[in-house]
Amino acid sequence: MQDYDPGAFPPFAVTVDLAVCTVREQRLHVLLVRRGEDPYQGAWALPGGFVRPRESAECAARRELAEETGLSQRTVEHLHLEQLRTYSDPDRDPRMRVVSVAYTALLPDLPEPRGGGDAAHAQWMPLASASPLAFDHDRILADAYERIGAKLEYTCLATSFCPPEFTLGELQQVYETVWGVELDRPNFRRKVLTTPGFVEAVEGAPRRTGGRGKPAAIYRAGAASALHPPLLRPEGRQS
Repeated sequence: MQDYDPGAFPPFAVTVDLAVCTVREQRLHVLLVRRGEDPYQGAWALPGGFVRPRESAECAARRELAEETGLSQRTVEHLHLEQLRTYSDPDRDPRMRVVSVAYTALLPDLPEPRGGGDAAHAQWMPLASASPLAFDHDRILADAYERIGAKLEYTCLATSFCPPEFTLGELQQVYETVWGVELDRPNFRRKVLTTPGFVEAVEGAPRRTGGRGKPAAIYRAGAASALHPPLLRPEGRQS
Protein backbone atom coordinates (compact mmCIF):
# COMPACT_ATOMS: atom_id res chain seq x y z
CA MET A 1 0.00 0.00 0.00
CA GLN A 2 2.97 2.35 0.49
CA ASP A 3 3.52 2.43 -3.28
CA TYR A 4 -0.12 3.09 -4.08
CA ASP A 5 -0.74 6.58 -5.45
CA PRO A 6 -4.45 7.51 -5.68
CA GLY A 7 -3.45 10.62 -7.63
CA ALA A 8 -2.36 8.40 -10.51
CA PHE A 9 -6.00 7.91 -11.44
CA PRO A 10 -8.35 10.61 -12.69
CA PRO A 11 -10.99 11.56 -10.10
CA PHE A 12 -14.70 11.14 -10.73
CA ALA A 13 -17.86 11.53 -8.69
CA VAL A 14 -20.55 9.02 -7.71
CA THR A 15 -24.21 9.99 -7.55
CA VAL A 16 -27.52 8.27 -6.92
CA ASP A 17 -30.75 8.70 -8.89
CA LEU A 18 -34.17 7.41 -7.85
CA ALA A 19 -37.11 6.34 -10.01
CA VAL A 20 -39.90 6.37 -7.41
CA CYS A 21 -43.30 5.29 -8.74
CA THR A 22 -46.85 5.12 -7.44
CA VAL A 23 -50.32 4.43 -8.80
CA ARG A 24 -52.76 7.32 -8.43
CA GLU A 25 -55.89 8.23 -10.35
CA GLN A 26 -55.55 4.88 -12.18
CA ARG A 27 -52.29 5.98 -13.79
CA LEU A 28 -48.65 5.22 -13.05
CA HIS A 29 -46.90 8.31 -11.66
CA VAL A 30 -43.22 9.06 -11.06
CA LEU A 31 -41.76 11.38 -8.44
CA LEU A 32 -39.90 14.27 -10.11
CA VAL A 33 -38.05 17.35 -8.89
CA ARG A 34 -37.53 20.63 -10.71
CA ARG A 35 -33.85 21.48 -10.59
CA GLY A 36 -33.03 24.70 -8.77
CA GLU A 37 -29.39 24.86 -9.88
CA ASP A 38 -27.27 24.42 -13.00
CA PRO A 39 -26.84 22.28 -14.95
CA TYR A 40 -30.37 21.95 -16.33
CA GLN A 41 -31.75 24.60 -13.97
CA GLY A 42 -35.54 24.60 -14.20
CA ALA A 43 -35.72 21.17 -15.86
CA TRP A 44 -37.52 18.17 -14.40
CA ALA A 45 -35.31 15.35 -13.12
CA LEU A 46 -35.34 12.27 -10.95
CA PRO A 47 -34.49 12.90 -7.28
CA GLY A 48 -30.85 12.23 -6.43
CA GLY A 49 -27.46 13.71 -5.70
CA PHE A 50 -23.84 13.07 -4.83
CA VAL A 51 -22.71 10.27 -2.54
CA ARG A 52 -20.78 11.64 0.44
CA PRO A 53 -17.30 10.26 1.23
CA ARG A 54 -18.44 8.30 4.29
CA GLU A 55 -21.81 6.91 3.20
CA SER A 56 -23.03 4.05 1.05
CA ALA A 57 -24.97 4.56 -2.15
CA GLU A 58 -28.18 3.30 -0.54
CA CYS A 59 -27.81 5.65 2.43
CA ALA A 60 -27.21 8.51 0.00
CA ALA A 61 -30.33 7.54 -1.95
CA ARG A 62 -32.53 7.63 1.13
CA ARG A 63 -30.98 10.90 2.34
CA GLU A 64 -31.38 12.62 -1.02
CA LEU A 65 -34.95 11.43 -1.34
CA ALA A 66 -35.85 12.92 2.03
CA GLU A 67 -33.98 16.18 1.37
CA GLU A 68 -35.32 16.82 -2.13
CA THR A 69 -38.94 15.76 -1.69
CA GLY A 70 -39.81 16.40 1.95
CA LEU A 71 -41.03 12.81 2.39
CA SER A 72 -41.04 11.88 6.06
CA GLN A 73 -38.06 10.07 7.52
CA ARG A 74 -40.32 7.16 8.44
CA THR A 75 -41.54 6.85 4.85
CA VAL A 76 -38.00 6.95 3.48
CA GLU A 77 -36.63 4.46 6.02
CA HIS A 78 -39.35 1.88 5.25
CA LEU A 79 -39.22 2.37 1.50
CA HIS A 80 -38.56 -0.73 -0.60
CA LEU A 81 -35.49 0.47 -2.47
CA GLU A 82 -34.02 -1.74 -5.19
CA GLN A 83 -30.83 -1.08 -7.10
CA LEU A 84 -31.62 -0.79 -10.80
CA ARG A 85 -28.25 -0.49 -12.55
CA THR A 86 -25.17 1.74 -12.88
CA TYR A 87 -24.96 4.48 -15.52
CA SER A 88 -21.42 5.43 -16.48
CA ASP A 89 -21.37 7.06 -19.92
CA PRO A 90 -18.43 9.51 -19.80
CA ASP A 91 -20.48 12.52 -20.95
CA ARG A 92 -23.70 11.94 -19.03
CA ASP A 93 -23.04 14.97 -16.78
CA PRO A 94 -21.63 18.24 -18.18
CA ARG A 95 -19.87 19.11 -14.91
CA MET A 96 -17.39 16.25 -14.71
CA ARG A 97 -17.14 12.48 -15.01
CA VAL A 98 -20.05 11.20 -12.91
CA VAL A 99 -21.10 7.59 -12.37
CA SER A 100 -24.64 7.14 -11.07
CA VAL A 101 -26.12 4.24 -9.15
CA ALA A 102 -29.85 4.22 -9.91
CA TYR A 103 -32.54 2.84 -7.64
CA THR A 104 -36.23 2.19 -8.14
CA ALA A 105 -38.87 2.30 -5.42
CA LEU A 106 -42.60 1.63 -5.24
CA LEU A 107 -44.94 3.58 -2.99
CA PRO A 108 -48.64 3.67 -2.23
CA ASP A 109 -50.33 6.92 -3.20
CA LEU A 110 -49.05 9.77 -0.99
CA PRO A 111 -49.77 13.50 -0.77
CA GLU A 112 -47.79 15.83 -3.01
CA PRO A 113 -44.18 16.17 -1.79
CA ARG A 114 -42.32 19.45 -1.44
CA GLY A 115 -38.97 20.50 -2.83
CA GLY A 116 -35.80 20.89 -0.81
CA GLY A 117 -32.01 20.84 -1.13
CA ASP A 118 -31.13 21.75 -4.71
CA ALA A 119 -34.68 20.93 -5.88
CA ALA A 120 -36.95 23.95 -6.34
CA HIS A 121 -40.11 21.85 -6.48
CA ALA A 122 -41.19 18.21 -6.28
CA GLN A 123 -44.36 16.52 -7.51
CA TRP A 124 -45.92 13.30 -8.75
CA MET A 125 -46.22 13.33 -12.53
CA PRO A 126 -47.90 10.80 -14.85
CA LEU A 127 -45.16 8.64 -16.30
CA ALA A 128 -46.57 9.03 -19.80
CA SER A 129 -45.93 12.79 -19.70
CA ALA A 130 -42.69 12.83 -17.69
CA SER A 131 -40.30 13.31 -20.63
CA PRO A 132 -38.01 15.12 -21.38
CA LEU A 133 -35.88 14.94 -18.23
CA ALA A 134 -32.44 16.29 -17.36
CA PHE A 135 -29.22 14.29 -17.81
CA ASP A 136 -29.93 10.69 -18.91
CA HIS A 137 -32.94 10.37 -16.62
CA ASP A 138 -35.31 9.46 -19.47
CA ARG A 139 -33.22 6.33 -19.99
CA ILE A 140 -33.16 5.55 -16.27
CA LEU A 141 -36.93 5.96 -16.02
CA ALA A 142 -37.52 3.72 -19.05
CA ASP A 143 -35.31 1.03 -17.51
CA ALA A 144 -37.15 1.35 -14.20
CA TYR A 145 -40.54 0.97 -15.88
CA GLU A 146 -39.36 -2.17 -17.67
CA ARG A 147 -37.99 -3.60 -14.42
CA ILE A 148 -41.19 -2.90 -12.48
CA GLY A 149 -43.38 -4.50 -15.14
CA ALA A 150 -41.22 -7.63 -15.16
CA LYS A 151 -40.96 -7.96 -11.38
CA LEU A 152 -44.72 -7.81 -10.96
CA GLU A 153 -44.83 -11.14 -12.79
CA TYR A 154 -42.72 -13.15 -10.38
CA THR A 155 -42.56 -11.19 -7.09
CA CYS A 156 -45.07 -9.76 -4.63
CA LEU A 157 -43.97 -6.15 -5.18
CA ALA A 158 -47.40 -5.12 -6.48
CA THR A 159 -48.52 -4.86 -2.85
CA SER A 160 -45.96 -2.04 -2.38
CA PHE A 161 -48.23 0.16 -4.52
CA CYS A 162 -51.16 -0.53 -2.16
CA PRO A 163 -51.96 0.89 1.27
CA PRO A 164 -51.31 -1.40 4.27
CA GLU A 165 -54.82 -2.83 3.88
CA PHE A 166 -56.38 -3.21 0.46
CA THR A 167 -58.99 -5.06 -1.60
CA LEU A 168 -58.21 -7.49 -4.39
CA GLY A 169 -59.77 -4.97 -6.75
CA GLU A 170 -57.18 -2.39 -5.71
CA LEU A 171 -54.39 -4.91 -6.20
CA GLN A 172 -55.73 -5.82 -9.64
CA GLN A 173 -55.78 -2.11 -10.53
CA VAL A 174 -52.04 -1.97 -9.87
CA TYR A 175 -51.35 -4.75 -12.37
CA GLU A 176 -53.66 -3.26 -14.97
CA THR A 177 -52.14 0.21 -14.58
CA VAL A 178 -48.51 -0.90 -14.81
CA TRP A 179 -49.03 -3.46 -17.57
CA GLY A 180 -51.59 -1.46 -19.53
CA VAL A 181 -53.97 -4.43 -19.82
CA GLU A 182 -57.38 -5.44 -18.53
CA LEU A 183 -57.32 -8.62 -16.48
CA ASP A 184 -60.12 -11.11 -15.94
CA ARG A 185 -61.38 -10.49 -12.40
CA PRO A 186 -62.30 -14.07 -11.36
CA ASN A 187 -59.08 -15.47 -12.82
CA PHE A 188 -56.96 -12.81 -11.11
CA ARG A 189 -58.69 -13.40 -7.79
CA ARG A 190 -58.14 -17.16 -8.06
CA LYS A 191 -54.44 -16.77 -8.86
CA VAL A 192 -53.84 -14.36 -5.97
CA LEU A 193 -55.70 -16.39 -3.36
CA THR A 194 -54.13 -19.72 -4.38
CA THR A 195 -50.56 -18.35 -4.32
CA PRO A 196 -49.11 -19.16 -0.88
CA GLY A 197 -48.10 -16.07 1.11
CA PHE A 198 -49.10 -13.50 -1.53
CA VAL A 199 -51.83 -11.88 0.58
CA GLU A 200 -53.53 -12.64 3.88
CA ALA A 201 -57.05 -11.75 4.93
CA VAL A 202 -57.57 -9.05 7.55
CA GLU A 203 -60.02 -10.11 10.25
CA GLY A 204 -62.96 -7.81 10.87
CA ALA A 205 -65.75 -6.16 8.96
CA PRO A 206 -65.26 -5.99 5.18
CA ARG A 207 -65.25 -2.67 3.36
CA ARG A 208 -67.75 -1.65 0.72
CA THR A 209 -66.01 -0.35 -2.40
CA GLY A 210 -68.96 1.52 -3.87
CA GLY A 211 -72.00 0.75 -5.95
CA ARG A 212 -74.44 -2.01 -5.08
CA GLY A 213 -71.92 -4.84 -4.93
CA LYS A 214 -71.13 -6.95 -1.92
CA PRO A 215 -68.70 -5.56 0.65
CA ALA A 216 -65.15 -6.33 -0.44
CA ALA A 217 -62.86 -8.38 1.78
CA ILE A 218 -59.74 -6.66 3.08
CA TYR A 219 -56.22 -8.08 2.70
CA ARG A 220 -52.66 -7.18 3.60
CA ALA A 221 -49.35 -8.22 2.06
CA GLY A 222 -48.36 -11.76 2.96
CA ALA A 223 -44.98 -13.11 4.00
CA ALA A 224 -43.91 -14.34 0.56
CA SER A 225 -41.54 -12.36 -1.65
CA ALA A 226 -41.73 -14.48 -4.81
CA LEU A 227 -44.71 -15.82 -6.74
CA HIS A 228 -44.87 -19.55 -7.48
CA PRO A 229 -46.17 -19.91 -10.11
CA PRO A 230 -45.58 -16.45 -11.60
CA LEU A 231 -48.50 -14.18 -12.49
CA LEU A 232 -47.74 -13.62 -16.16
CA ARG A 233 -48.92 -10.78 -18.34
CA PRO A 234 -51.41 -11.72 -21.06
CA GLU A 235 -49.46 -13.03 -24.05
CA GLY A 236 -48.39 -10.38 -26.51
CA ARG A 237 -48.83 -7.46 -24.08
CA GLN A 238 -45.58 -6.21 -22.62
CA SER A 239 -44.80 -3.05 -20.67
